[in-house]
Amino acid sequence: MLLEAISAGKDLGRAHEIASILVRCGFGGVVRRLGLGHALEQAGKKLHWKYAEETAVLESHQRARHALEELGPTFVKLGQVLATRVDLFPPEWIAEFELLQDAAPPVDFEELRAQLEEDLGSPPEEIFAEFDTEPLAAASIAQVHRARLRDGAEVIVKIRRPGIKRVVEADLRLMKRLAQIATRENPETQRFCPDEVVHQFSLALRRELDLAHECRNAVRVAESLAEREHVVIPKVYWQWTSERVNVQEYIDGIPGRDMAAFEAAGLDRRLIANRGASAILRMVLVDGFFHADPHPGNIFFLRDNRIALIDFGMIGHLTEERRFQVIELLHGMVERDTSRVCEVLLEWSNNTRAPSERLVADICAFLDQYHGLSLGQVNFPVMVRDMMAMLRENHLVLPSDLSMMFKVFLTLEGFCRQLNPDFDLIAEARPFVRHAMIMRYTPGEVAKRGWHGLSGMIDLLTGLPKDLRRLLRAARHGALRVHIDIEELEHFGERLDSAASRLTIGMITAAFIIGTSIMMSVTGDTEYLAMSILAGFGFSLATLGGVWVLLSIWRGRH
Repeated sequence: MLLEAISAGKDLGRAHEIASILVRCGFGGVVRRLGLGHALEQAGKKLHWKYAEETAVLESHQRARHALEELGPTFVKLGQVLATRVDLFPPEWIAEFELLQDAAPPVDFEELRAQLEEDLGSPPEEIFAEFDTEPLAAASIAQVHRARLRDGAEVIVKIRRPGIKRVVEADLRLMKRLAQIATRENPETQRFCPDEVVHQFSLALRRELDLAHECRNAVRVAESLAEREHVVIPKVYWQWTSERVNVQEYIDGIPGRDMAAFEAAGLDRRLIANRGASAILRMVLVDGFFHADPHPGNIFFLRDNRIALIDFGMIGHLTEERRFQVIELLHGMVERDTSRVCEVLLEWSNNTRAPSERLVADICAFLDQYHGLSLGQVNFPVMVRDMMAMLRENHLVLPSDLSMMFKVFLTLEGFCRQLNPDFDLIAEARPFVRHAMIMRYTPGEVAKRGWHGLSGMIDLLTGLPKDLRRLLRAARHGALRVHIDIEELEHFGERLDSAASRLTIGMITAAFIIGTSIMMSVTGDTEYLAMSILAGFGFSLATLGGVWVLLSIWRGRH
């Protein structure tokens, strides 16, 4: 039951609000599974709540977007993260999640002034030569104001919304509980890893609440792209940057969404597409530290065919091993090496079982589509979508870092094709793949990996006697335990416990009925009145017990 899972009474009102919104958006079944019952859904229909009738004609993915929008900024952010999980959701769901915009009504500057003065150490009028109190943009976590420093530099001041951290933390607590309940009430949701998704989302959102962390990300990306003068990363003014405010260079350019202004400026489409792709591919395949949300709203075109990247709140990380696995996967596909592709996919999904016959057959069918093709002939977006569909059908889930990487590639490919219809992501990636392969097998790298493997083996062998002594000591003292986890047996135990509970309540109910019947047979004025009262109370308890048993049986069948 949801009410049992809520340990903090202060979150109860928000939980009721979430349930109401889900009902209004047509997810009454989800609410029932979460334990809030049928009453809210019926009330929503009778009271004609917003979306109660409108959403009846919408598809599930459309209703899900409506629900996330109405649930507020934390859930809109969740939807944006889910838009990166191309391994969990089909294309129509991803497309719907991508429509979620992180926009919010602006906060009046006077409500921000006290917090801003505290963070800056002085009133903004004393620090900036000019400060525009009208926001340039407003999002769920922060809003941006334009300003000018005393030395004439144009900057933006990003200010976190007052009280937003408290709201986000409350929503994250509820998300965690809802994920646990969803997994418990509906085992089918386990393949979506709701606990892991919420955990990763919580970490990312808490980092995004720290505006100084965003600036640290920007500085790291700027250092990795320092040799690429055609890519601009805003300068950070650290003397006025903290957890709740940051000050960055103002980018005077054409927003990535404004293609009309792009055309009017006469910029070189092909050149800008290649420069943008080169920057992103270097971040992903060489540095392993990349902008995880390179949509048109975070890209600006500058007048001299340069591009600028902003908003580094969402960042992806890829280890060297992960990057090499991506390269292995591409080569395995082109070489039609089923075992290599299968091994990489299973390792990504953290699946320790042997590959099923269906998975092997699906991989063979998947590879047949690319048999005989060179890397340059592979349609990357189609390949990724086919691979993700195969993973979903076989209940395999990618780690969040890889799903984010594939999403970045798909976004990059779509955006660059909008600029240059002949854009080929594989061709652009080929130099980076070749460089990664060369670096992987340089004598120094081979020697380093060999030394790590050898030192690990030596540590294992030298520690083996100690581990054996501990094992034998535990066995002698009777402290050795063997844990066998059988999911089917656990489920059977739960069903058996439920049946025993019903049987017990049924027997108690029958005992009440028999006992009260005997009590009703007592004669005598005084005794009859007392016994009648007790009998009525007993019959009431018997009725409640009977209703509980019937409801329990009915819920078990559903």
